[in-house]
Amino acid sequence: MTDILLHTIAVALLISVLTGIIGSFMVVRRMVFVGGGITHASFGGLGLGFFLGVNPIYTAALFALGSGFLVEGLSSKGRVREDSAIAAVWSLGMAVGILFSHFTPGYAPNLSAYLFGNILLVSKADFWMLIGFLAILIPLVLYYYKTLLFIMFDSEYASTRAKGVGVVRFAMIGFLSIGIVLTIRTMGVMMLMSMLTIPQMIASLYAHDLKKIILLSISISMLAALVGLAGSYFLNLPTGATIIVLLCISYGFAWLAKWATQKVR
Repeated sequence: MTDILLHTIAVALLISVLTGIIGSFMVVRRMVFVGGGITHASFGGLGLGFFLGVNPIYTAALFALGSGFLVEGLSSKGRVREDSAIAAVWSLGMAVGILFSHFTPGYAPNLSAYLFGNILLVSKADFWMLIGFLAILIPLVLYYYKTLLFIMFDSEYASTRAKGVGVVRFAMIGFLSIGIVLTIRTMGVMMLMSMLTIPQMIASLYAHDLKKIILLSISISMLAALVGLAGSYFLNLPTGATIIVLLCISYGFAWLAKWATQKVR
């Protein structure tokens, strides 16, 4: 029991670091709907994985990367509005996932875990994939931080001043897509976007520097994850839903505190 509990806590902390980083870039660059499209499009990959009898994470990653690159490619060339492209891949991914699930022989017992999340089902292989991904992501973010900052706040100007901006933008989409897929089993397709946005919204109330937003988002996510785990353990509540409710309540209190502070001034 102790090993399972420690494993679950470690996964929750890793997920908090991952969502804190990629969620901050999503919110600051206003890519929340892109992230939502990728999240729901990856459901098609989950269905394909069940149909083929392989690890759904691998096929979901392919769908996530494909949908992310498709949205970025179409919108950057001006061929399709970004919101239209997101809506298309969002609905297509969900529809394909439902069809593959329908054609899968028997019953796919773990499908609901991917829809709503279950941190207890995160395997050791998924755990090490999270560590490996963070071991690549964190050094890259630190090394290219100024370039990423430049691109996020003024992508068009950056493209006129530096080479390889398009490559960096596609790399951002790639890391965002893989990061989303690696957290699906924990939070689920339906609730993942809250974990990627609400901590950042709270952090943005009190910080305007990207580094501070990232650090605050990670801290808030960790606190919510640990409290949510404790609540699910002692009160027998769904972990993912408990964490999201805590984050929403925290945002409400943070907003009220910010408002009250401004009124006093």
